[in-house]
Amino acid sequence: MRHCFFLVTMLAGVHAAEAPPGTPIRSLVSIAGVRDNQLLGYGLVVGLNGTGDKRQTIFSAQSLTNLLGRMGVSVAPSAILVRNTAAVLVTADLPPFAQPGERIDITVAAIGDASNLQGGLLVMTSLKAAGAQTYAVAKGSVITGGFVAGRGGN
Repeated sequence: MRHCFFLVTMLAGVHAAEAPPGTPIRSLVSIAGVRDNQLLGYGLVVGLNGTGDKRQTIFSAQSLTNLLGRMGVSVAPSAILVRNTAAVLVTADLPPFAQPGERIDITVAAIGDASNLQGGLLVMTSLKAAGAQTYAVAKGSVITGGFVAGRGGN
């Protein structure tokens, strides 16, 4: 263990002249075994303007029914229209040394037949690692990017 500490100290010393004062050592060195952790969650995007899942996407209606049930509202899945709701998978990479409360980027992808998630709101979604332990929670407005319109790329 002492040998590894010496190696890290030497590497940090080599780059210390190039780094601005106050730079954390973790940004100067690479430590074996330290990596991002991939997180995954299942959630709902609500507030869509008719571009959500269709009636035949059964799991969206079931998910919305379960969510409402946890809030004390009892409704049958067959009585819900989900055109303003979409079932989504949420993924993220949790960087090494992430601190509690630190914000990370997430990716939201529709898994039903929703045509557009723009303008929707992701309901609080737990993000779990492979061991099924929750490491992060995602929620908030869905921001879409990377539009390409038409064949000319306008």
